[in-house]
Formats: sequence, structure tokens, C-alpha cells
Amino acid sequence: MNFGRMCLVLVIFLLVGTSALAADPVYRVQNEYPVLDEITEARAAVQAERDSIRAAVDEQYADDAEAKSEASKDLRVDWSKVKSPQSPEDFKQLWHLPPTPQFYTGSCWAFCSVSFMESEAHRLGAPEVKLSEMWVVYWEYVEKSRSYLRNFGHTPLAQGSQDHGTMEVYAQYGAMSREAYPGVLTEDGRHDHTPLMKELKGYLDWVLESGTWDEDQNLAYVRSILNKHMGTPPADVVYEGRTYSPQSFLKDVLHLNMDDYVGCVSRMDTPFYNRVILDVTDNWRRKDDYLNLPLHDFYEVIKKSIKEGYTLSIGGDNSEAGMDGKFDTAIIPEWDIPAKYINQSSREFRIGNRTTGDDHGVHVVGYTKVGGMDYFLIKDSNRSSRLGTFKGYYFWSGDYIKLKMLSFTVHKDRLDGLLN
Repeated sequence: MNFGRMCLVLVIFLLVGTSALAADPVYRVQNEYPVLDEITEARAAVQAERDSIRAAVDEQYADDAEAKSEASKDLRVDWSKVKSPQSPEDFKQLWHLPPTPQFYTGSCWAFCSVSFMESEAHRLGAPEVKLSEMWVVYWEYVEKSRSYLRNFGHTPLAQGSQDHGTMEVYAQYGAMSREAYPGVLTEDGRHDHTPLMKELKGYLDWVLESGTWDEDQNLAYVRSILNKHMGTPPADVVYEGRTYSPQSFLKDVLHLNMDDYVGCVSRMDTPFYNRVILDVTDNWRRKDDYLNLPLHDFYEVIKKSIKEGYTLSIGGDNSEAGMDGKFDTAIIPEWDIPAKYINQSSREFRIGNRTTGDDHGVHVVGYTKVGGMDYFLIKDSNRSSRLGTFKGYYFWSGDYIKLKMLSFTVHKDRLDGLLN
């Protein structure tokens, strides 16, 4: 090809290329791909059919589970063959205020120990006064939150605690009457701490995750959550026309000294008559000053205390077949373990294999004997104690306490010769 011809071809190419490159841009409807749309629709139809089949199967299993639940039965005692107290009037009762329910909270520890404090105050000469359980719960939540943050989430942030939770709150913050602080904002007066705990844990976990660390600021926000759900605690308490600080109310009205109360356990894994830890989740402070007593002493302190005018706060297992709220009674039936085999070893065996757990706390307020067996009148805040005839009361056999109760709290005067 000669030079002139090459130039002509180049000119033509440039003219054509320039014309193409100079084309104006336009918007147009996206391309359609009918084949791919058909495949997508076919896939969706298959998934819809699978979803329909799965929904039907899920519904069937849900119906079966509901039917099974409705048809299920609990293994219980035949109470027609049990000789037991018939009413609270069968007991020699010590002074206590009427039972009150804890509703939807895990605060049995506060209800039983505050009730215990009411009876102790009355025994020591104080006037009759209804104390606030929620005052104790409020400050316990504050202290739990403090511990949760300081220990980076390694301590429990649940609703449970122990008797010493009340003692610690009283020692640090003082006491409060329920009239001054009911700790509930709903019109029906029923506690429900599920939303509270969800919000509280959500906030504290956010603090840990974000590293937004300022303890005073964090706890101020914790208190704002508690105030929202429970109400703001008052700074003072007015009682019989006089104004007291919570600390002076505890000392000058209730005459209570928290150093006068001792928690006791009965365990074989540590030496008796020594101070030990109650190794349960609700002992979130890891208190290790429980007095460890042999079962004989453990039970005798309970029995002699209640017979001689001292109530006790007591905690342990309440999930046994021999406990029945519809009949207000708890025993250890022979088909569980014969009474003659209830001893330190059988007790420890159940603690060791976790069939005895730290479920619940109650207030022991009376004693009687029926058919040669010890029975104790129990003041209870739990829902099961409201199934029977005597709302808020149980009749517990001595064997039930021996086998299933983990700990109790009593005035130190009842431990003369046992303390070291």
C-alpha cells in the first residue's frame, strides 16, 4: 500500500472513530432477562412451598408440645395420708407482719430478710413498722452494677442475692419504711423487674464494650434506670411525725445492729465451726464468713431459736416433689428418702449432685409438733405459697429443713458456744 492510500485510510478511521466517540449519552430502561426472571420465580416458588411445608410441620410440633404440656403431671405426695398441721393457728407463732408477694422479681432474699429484720426490730423493742424491700433491692442493684463494671462482667447481674445483701445495704445506706418507699410505680402495685434488668444489663454491657469508663457517671445512669422503673428513693424517712435519715432510722427507731447477725451453713467440704464461703451464684460478694455447723447443731439452733422467741431467715431448695403449694406443706416423703437416713451424708450428697440448690429464701416464724414430727411455720413471698388456702404461708417439716436448706441467718445470741 502506498503512502497516499495509507493516509486516506487513516483519515477515514479517525473520522469514523471521532464520530462514534462523540455520541451523546442517554438514559434508557434496563435490559430485561426473561430467562433469568423465570429461574428466579421458579426458585421462589420452590422456597415458598418449602416454607409452607415447614410452617405446617412447626405448627404440628408446637401443637404436640402444647398438648404434652397440658397433659403432663407432676409427681406429688398423696396428702390424704400425711398427718400435718392444718392451719397457721396450729403453730406457736412469733411476731411478724402479714406475708406480701414478690410478684415478678427474683427478690425473695430481700422479702425474707427484710421480714426477719422487722421481727428482730420488734423483738428488740421497736414499734411495729413495715420496712421497704425495694429500698434494699434498689441499692443492691447499684452495688451489683458497680461490681459488674469493676470486674468486667465477671460477677452476676441477676436479681438474686443472700440475706447479707440486706445487712450490707442497711450498714451502708440505712433502712427505709415501705410507706416512704414502695419501690413500684404501676397502679396495681405489682413488681415486674424483667424490663428493668433487660435495660440495666444492656447499658452495662454497652459500657464494657465501648470502654466508656467513668464509674460515677456510669452509676448515675444506672440510678436513672432504677428511678425510671422503681421510683427515686427519698433522702429521709418520716416516721411518727419525725424525720430521720435512713441511718438514724435504722439505729434510733429499729435498734438494729448488722454486726449482731450471723449466717450459718452445714457442709462437709470444710471444717466445722470455721468460717467458710457459701459457694452459690447469689453470694456474688463471695462472703466467706458463714459459720459451718454440723447438721445436728445446724438444726438445733433453728429449732431452739424459734421455740425461744427468735425468728430466722433461711434459704435453700424449694423444687422438691414433697413441697406442694396447693396443700401449703413441705415434707420429705419416705419414697424419696426414709427419715432415718436423713443425715449429714445424705444432705451433702444432694448438695454435691446439685439436687439441692440455692433456690429460695423464706422467714421462719413459728413451730409446732404433729404426729411426733417437728413442723415450722414459713412466711413466704413466692407465688407457690399463694396456691393453697393460707396465702403466703407454708408448713415445713423438720426433715425438709435438715435435708434441703443450705443456710440461715440468726441473731448471734443464738450461737453461744458455737462462735469462735
